[in-house]
Amino acid sequence: MVNLNQIELQNLKELIEYNETLYKKANSYASQANDSQVQQILKKVAQGAFNTKQKLLSFFMNNL
Repeated sequence: MVNLNQIELQNLKELIEYNETLYKKANSYASQANDSQVQQILKKVAQGAFNTKQKLLSFFMNNL
């Protein structure tokens, strides 16, 4: 376990929130896209943001 200070925990929380926002927006844009290639790219971006958020959240929970 890594001991993080309050600033590092706050930065980690902001990264989690950023990836949650990116996930939601990319999914929304993908659902509105008319081009299948654009949809695919946006879905990959959304999945990447979701995966990153989950990893960061796990790290955050282990360092409270």
